[in-house]
Amino acid sequence: MLHARRAVVCLAVATLLSLLIYYRSASASITVNSLRSTVPQVIGLGDYFNTADKDVGSQNSTTSQPEYPHASKPPADAGPSESGGSVVPTSRPPKANFTRSLVMARTMKESVEWLDEVDLGPGITKQIYVADDPNAPLHTPKNKGHEVMVYLTYILDNYDNLPDVSIFMHAHRYAWHNDDLLNFDASEMIQRLSSERVQRQGYMNMRCHWMPGCPEWIHPGQIEEDREKLEQSLMADAWAELFPLKPIPNVLAQPCCSQFALSRDKIREQPRERYLHFRDWLLRSQIRDTMSGRIFEYLWQVIFTDESTFCPNQRTCYCDGFGVCFESEETFDKWFEIRHHMRNAETELREWEDKAKEIEAYRKDGKLQGIEAGDVQVPAFGQKEQLATLIRELSADLEHRRTEAIQRGTDAKIRAESDGRTWKEGDGY
Repeated sequence: MLHARRAVVCLAVATLLSLLIYYRSASASITVNSLRSTVPQVIGLGDYFNTADKDVGSQNSTTSQPEYPHASKPPADAGPSESGGSVVPTSRPPKANFTRSLVMARTMKESVEWLDEVDLGPGITKQIYVADDPNAPLHTPKNKGHEVMVYLTYILDNYDNLPDVSIFMHAHRYAWHNDDLLNFDASEMIQRLSSERVQRQGYMNMRCHWMPGCPEWIHPGQIEEDREKLEQSLMADAWAELFPLKPIPNVLAQPCCSQFALSRDKIREQPRERYLHFRDWLLRSQIRDTMSGRIFEYLWQVIFTDESTFCPNQRTCYCDGFGVCFESEETFDKWFEIRHHMRNAETELREWEDKAKEIEAYRKDGKLQGIEAGDVQVPAFGQKEQLATLIRELSADLEHRRTEAIQRGTDAKIRAESDGRTWKEGDGY
């Protein structure tokens, strides 16, 4: 009886190994994590990167948040779209010619060579500040406060000679806090940014998704340390020094993570001395470097909109801000729902492959009795192919919907309607 059972197990293992060999070429073509070797692990709408983000001014938290703008189920993880590429239609309504500056904070160890490999759009000047190199053409008076020191230094250096639009960004191209529907790609965000919306709004947060940061985030009155938002307990004292004549609000909120665009007029609404005051505080503050930078993450909206809470509609941000226009909140949410299902399938596929590897390891070590005893679980026959097919189909569906939204965004009237603006022929964007 024992020999018969072992024979059955041996036959099952042999069949499984044959299937592994048979599907090896197929799996290479459908590996859903292929981009993750070159793109940092990312978190989707409303989840957080749960390992330390070493990028300038990044957020670090493990709090679970909603996956969809109007739902409550979080994803397992996130990643760029399977297709990877971006679709940028060339047919667009007439647009004004705006001068633009890309203001980027970097350190010597951070590479920005990607800026020379992508099309950032017309009329842009690169202003790359190296925070820890006093000999760089553009540098800060001190490497302190992360990107905040760079942003304030740029404004002070250029206050009398500003372009129409200034775009403030981190040095990395791909990051979890970049926009999901733009492949988490900073180059797409810069290229597709509507200078017209920046002119209308004055201040535009480059992150459309609310989480982390909205509809509320920092409660300055809570002085007890919160491990998920360490800057919160420091905010009250910082506020008193930064805004001595302004009452402290109960809540501070806007989408994270210190990437935004400003019009020339918006910057000049306040005197140069005010920005100097902010930078002087940063230089002399005893608050440690990382926290002094993160405090400003939820103060930029106060500085530039005089509002403690700044949470624009997410679909409108994508449509009027970047030309990615879904017909409704429902179709917008549907995209994230489909992506959630795709990520679940990706997780199941990884688990199947892990089980298969464990079976193969047992076979190589001559531990067939372990399989017989149930020490390892034999993956379901045919499940790998089913999951691979499902992932391909869902990925194609996502990209089709995204492409349609981008095409819809070429219509200036649709963009205006998403923002609740009246529009007439010839208005452009």
